Amino acid sequence: MSVKYGLLALLERGPMYGYQLRAAFQESTGGSLNIGQVYTTLSRLERDEFVRALEENESGQRPYEITGAGRADLKTWFSTPISRSDRPRDELAIKLALAVTTPGVDVRAIMQAQRTSTMRALQEYTRLKSLSDTDLAWQLVLESMIFQSEAEIRWLDHCEATLAKHTPKPVENRQEKTVELR
Repeated sequence: MSVKYGLLALLERGPMYGYQLRAAFQESTGGSLNIGQVYTTLSRLERDEFVRALEENESGQRPYEITGAGRADLKTWFSTPISRSDRPRDELAIKLALAVTTPGVDVRAIMQAQRTSTMRALQEYTRLKSLSDTDLAWQLVLESMIFQSEAEIRWLDHCEATLAKHTPKPVENRQEKTVELR
């Protein structure tokens, strides 16, 4: 998810300062966010006039609020579908593509290790989902992670089957038969 639009969406709820934004982002999405990234993004948003800094409060914290331009940009983001080409590269797909063409790499071991890791993650996401007091935003994020994990396991199964079809069978050692001519 874009940090920029995440922060704008959170500021649509009302003015917040950096640490509040970080906590709200993590609570809503389950994703971790470095506080430095929050303030760097806020600086860019302020430069682009999507947010404005308010006066420091009595604790010395400077809250930010979304501007009209920020609301318009956020509205456009919400109404524009995400294109597959806009998403980050899939590191696992790249890893497997390179593994099948790199001598000495055990592709099956890579797939098995990934499958094991993904199964553990899937179990954890399912456990978290079973905790009924999670809010709707976190529930949707968890369900997305569950579906993505399930899809990754199916894709790994497919890759393993495809690899089995394309792996050459071992050649039997045959000794040439010599024919004696008399």
